[in-house]
Amino acid sequence: MIPENLLLDYSATLENKGASEIIISEKSRADFYFQIKTGEIKMFNLNEQGKEFVQGIFYDGESFGEPPLFGDFKYPASAVAVKPTQLFKLSKTNLFKLLTNNPEINLKFTKALAKRLYYKATILKEISVHPPEHRILALIDFLKRKDGSDKLFQVELTCQQIADLTGQRVETVIRAIKQLEIDGEIKLINRKVFR
Repeated sequence: MIPENLLLDYSATLENKGASEIIISEKSRADFYFQIKTGEIKMFNLNEQGKEFVQGIFYDGESFGEPPLFGDFKYPASAVAVKPTQLFKLSKTNLFKLLTNNPEINLKFTKALAKRLYYKATILKEISVHPPEHRILALIDFLKRKDGSDKLFQVELTCQQIADLTGQRVETVIRAIKQLEIDGEIKLINRKVFR
């Protein structure tokens, strides 16, 4: 999102995180901007029964956990490295200086946050109103638009990740994917989902 050289110019540090290492704890104070160089980060909440609800999965070049920096509230979710990850960590103060001094980056940053808000609003509607098949297609279509590809799109998520992102059980996702294949909405090739 923000060019790496610019992050370093504003005193960002590059940190290595191991798989399953917590980056952000829910309800902790937001003092840093995080951007992934390589790896994968999952933001999630746990309910009282210990069931995980995934707020988002982030990959190379993406940032995560920014809204509390601007809203001056605590993190509403936790973030964990899914696999070994390198990420940039920049203080909130230096992030604001960077954005103030680089209006073109500020605009790109704002657009990226707006897309993320759109995704959240879309998924929330899907979870509250629609059947499992519709929820899954909405998620896949969002990912395909994000990828920007017109050709057959391969979904890189596991059934567990799809379940976590759509608020469903894995068994429900598996049944829904089979139904979507029967209906011709998706293709299954070597156990991978395509649309």
